[in-house]
Amino acid sequence: MSKNIHQLASDNLKVLAIAMVEKANSGHPGGPMGGTDYMHILYTEFLNFDPDDMTYPHRDRFFMDAGHLSALLYAQLYFFGKYTKDDLANFRQWGSCTPGHPEVDVKRGIENTSGPLGQGHAMGIGAAVAEKFLTTRFGNWMGHNIYSYISDGGVQEEISQGVGRIAGFLGLNNLIMFFDSNDVQLSTKTDEVTVEDTAKKYEAWGWKVKTIDGHNHDQIRRAIQEAKDEEEKPFLIIGRTIMGKGAVDENGDPYEGAVEMHGKPISGTKASYEKTIEHLSGHVDHPFEIYPEVSDYYEEIISKKRLWAADRRKEEAAWRGVNPELGTKLDLFLSGKIPEIDFSEVAHKENSASREASAAVLGFLADKVENLIVSSADLANSDKTDSFLKKTTAFRNGDFSGNFMHAGVSELSMAAMANGMALHGGVIPVIGTFFIFSDYQKPAFRLSALMELPVKYLWTHDAFRVGEDGPTHQPVEQETQLRLMEKVKNHSGKRSLLALRPADSAETSVAWKMAFENTKGPTGLIFSRQGIKDLPPIGSNRFEEALGAEKGAYAVTEESNPDVVLVGNGSEVATLISAADILSAKGIKSKTISVPSEGVFREQPQSYQDELIPTDKPVFGLTAGLPLNLEGLVGPKGKVFGLDHFGYSAPATVLDDKFGFTPEKVALEVEKYLG
Repeated sequence: MSKNIHQLASDNLKVLAIAMVEKANSGHPGGPMGGTDYMHILYTEFLNFDPDDMTYPHRDRFFMDAGHLSALLYAQLYFFGKYTKDDLANFRQWGSCTPGHPEVDVKRGIENTSGPLGQGHAMGIGAAVAEKFLTTRFGNWMGHNIYSYISDGGVQEEISQGVGRIAGFLGLNNLIMFFDSNDVQLSTKTDEVTVEDTAKKYEAWGWKVKTIDGHNHDQIRRAIQEAKDEEEKPFLIIGRTIMGKGAVDENGDPYEGAVEMHGKPISGTKASYEKTIEHLSGHVDHPFEIYPEVSDYYEEIISKKRLWAADRRKEEAAWRGVNPELGTKLDLFLSGKIPEIDFSEVAHKENSASREASAAVLGFLADKVENLIVSSADLANSDKTDSFLKKTTAFRNGDFSGNFMHAGVSELSMAAMANGMALHGGVIPVIGTFFIFSDYQKPAFRLSALMELPVKYLWTHDAFRVGEDGPTHQPVEQETQLRLMEKVKNHSGKRSLLALRPADSAETSVAWKMAFENTKGPTGLIFSRQGIKDLPPIGSNRFEEALGAEKGAYAVTEESNPDVVLVGNGSEVATLISAADILSAKGIKSKTISVPSEGVFREQPQSYQDELIPTDKPVFGLTAGLPLNLEGLVGPKGKVFGLDHFGYSAPATVLDDKFGFTPEKVALEVEKYLG
C-alpha cells in the first residue's frame, strides 16, 4: 500500500533526523523518530505563523523542552525553507546554524534555547503568561497559542512541578503541551526510575489531560483541536510514542523502542542505517533530500500560512485604525524599551536598606512602566516587591489585569518562566528572592545570559548581615558567581550579565536605571537587608554623583594624592568611608571607590581605570563575600579583606564585630596592610 502524504512527510522527517546524527556521528536519533507524526500535524495544520517573517509578534509559539530532539526541529523547519540541505548536513559542526541543542534563532523559527531538561517548557509557560497579559490589554484579535514539547526527562526534572502548578493555578488555557511518552530515557527505561501517574499529577494541578496514540494522525488532530477549544485549563497531550519508530535491522525486521536508540547514531545499534533509510522511502546516497511529494505539499501549506498572516495583519491594521493610542502603546511594549523616566525623582528615606530603596524605585515605576511583570517567590514583603504590588493586583485564575505574579516557593520555576516572558516579548519581567536562593536560579540566569534576555533579577539579603537566620541564609560565595558571569561573553561578543551591588539609595536608583537600559542581557540587582548610611555627596547632588556607577566604578571621596585607595561595593562602601575618617585622624590619606560592577568598569578606557585605581598606589578592598570578588581590582600588590568562611547565627551588629567589619577594625586592617 502506498503511503499517504502525511505518513510520507513523517517518514521524510525521520530520514533527515537519522541522517543528521549519522553524518555528525553524534546526537539523538530515536526521540526525533518518535516525534515526527505530532510535529508534522502540528506545523502543517495548527501552528500559525508567517513563513516570510517568523518574528511576527502575533504568531503562535513552539517551545522545545527536549533539546536533544534538535534534529527533529531542524528537519521540520527545513520543510519551510528555514534551513538548507547544507545546514542539516553540518549538524553539530563548527560554525553551523544547527548546533547540537537548539539556540534561540527566531528568524529561523527557533523560539528558545533548550537542552537542560525542564526549562524549555517552563519558558513556554512564561510565554503563555505574557500572551494573556497582552491580550487582556489589547484585545483577543492578537491572541495566539503557546505549544510546548516535553519528554520523559523533562517531566522528571523538579522544575516541571513548579511550573506545572503555576500554569494550572493561573488557568493558562492558551497553553498546549505535548508529552512525548516513549518510556525510554538515556540510560534506562522509565519504569526503572519512576512509577508515577503523570496524567493524574497534571490533573491535580488543574490541567486537562488527554492520552493518545502519538503516531495516529487523526488522534493527534482531535487532541490538538480539543486543546485549542479548552477555555479554562492548560492542556497536556500525552502521546504514547515509540523510541526509534520506523527503524529496522539488517533483515528488515522492526528494531524499535530500545534504550540504545536514544543517544547514538543508529548504525551503532542493532538497527541498520541503510535498511532503515530504505524502509522510510529515502535514498541512502541522498538522505538530505525532501521527497518531491512532500515538497509540493509543504508549498501548499506555506501558501495557507501566508493567507493566515495576511488576514491577521489586516485585523491588526483595522484595530490600530480604531485604537491609535493603544497601537502606539503596543509598539512601545514590543520595542522592549520603557518611557523616559527621571530616576532622580525617586524619593528615598534617609539611610535606607538598599532593598527599601529598591522598593521606592519599584513603587515609583508602578504607574509609569505599564508592561512590567513583577514576581516574587513567596517573599514579596521581605524582598520589598510588595511596594509594586500595592499599586496593582496579582494574577489570578483567568485574570491577568494586574502586573504581579505570586510564584510561590519556586525560584527556579519563576526564573525560567521569566525567560519565557522575555522571549515572547511585550513585557519586562522582574523577579525577586533572597540572594542566597540565586543558587536555585543559576540554571535559568545562565540561560538568560546565553539567550541575551533582559530579565531583571532582584536579590535581597545580600550578605552575612542577614544575621540570626544563620549560615543557610547568609550569602558568601554568591556574588563571586555573578562576577564570574560578568566575565563570560555571550555569542554577540558582549558581557553576558550585568551584576550591580549599589552602595546607597542614590546608587540604587542608578542601578535600576542601568537595569532598564540593559536590553541585551540579564541584570542582577543585589540589595541589603540592613540600613546603609547614605554616602555623603562630594558636591551638592548625590544622585548626579551616583551616575558615576554607569561606568562601573567611581570615586565617592576626593583625595588628589592618597596614601591608600579603598575599594568596595554595597554596604561596605559606607564602612570604608567611616574607616577613612579614622585613618585621616592618624594622618593616613585615602580615596574611596565604589565599584557596583567590575564588568562595566573593565569596559571603560584604560586611562579611566588607571586614574580611578592607580597601579602605583596601595589598594585595599573590603567585601562581605569571598576576597575573590575584589582581587582583580586591587591588583597583585593589593589586599582584600573579606569572608573565607560560612556565617553564623547572631544579630548583624554582632557579626560585623566578630568578623571584623566595623569601621574601627577595618581601619586597623588597612594600617596592618600599609605596614
